[in-house]
Amino acid sequence: MTPLRRRPGARSLSQKAYGAIRDKILKGELAVGQALSRRKLAALLRISVPPVTEALQQLEHEGLVESKPRVGTRVRIPNRREVEDRSLVREALETQAARLFAERATPAEKADLRRLGRQVDQRYAACEQVPDADDREAVYRVHAFHMRLHMRIAAGARCAALRDAIEKEQVLIYNWLYETAVERRPLASDFHARLTDTLATGTVDEAEAAMRQHIRFGLAEILARLPALAEGNARWRPQRRVK
Repeated sequence: MTPLRRRPGARSLSQKAYGAIRDKILKGELAVGQALSRRKLAALLRISVPPVTEALQQLEHEGLVESKPRVGTRVRIPNRREVEDRSLVREALETQAARLFAERATPAEKADLRRLGRQVDQRYAACEQVPDADDREAVYRVHAFHMRLHMRIAAGARCAALRDAIEKEQVLIYNWLYETAVERRPLASDFHARLTDTLATGTVDEAEAAMRQHIRFGLAEILARLPALAEGNARWRPQRRVK
């Protein structure tokens, strides 16, 4: 059967919806466990329902939302096993990236990474001074900048397959989601500067150890707060059929 030809603009609309909904999830504007209405999202984004439906299907495939028949769609509530498993995947990928960065990155790349590490710390510290009304947007921008730091490490590792794996597995996106869900914010001190200094000046073993410690920081806090998020499962009930 010949596949249906997609009309011009349809793909761009679905990607627009995908990006907008994902950003709202990562900002916490669509909270973990919150029910998602296709019609309401379409009205909010000023587009039709089909692109929103396609966007939600993509987000479900990626694990950011979940659906049940006769119940609906909501922002996915992570469970303990999922968080632990994704943390292990992130640790495996990023500790290897740290080793390769320490070994292969140029002096200029290492100096740039140290600068970025300090900038991330400064931006986290600045978030503490932001009024509550603007807090989500400010934290969102910091998380986005934080992702740039980690992807810079992956790029400096000089292994395209490893960098692609970090992107494909979305390990940084899920870390961002979990921190947003439990409202955990890393300490605004020299947290990232210490990591980037070690990657820039230390041995490959020291770089690996520093990245492992960095990734594991706060994991216990996230796991401890998951049960409170899971309580939302009880409110996700089958919808009554309208006769």
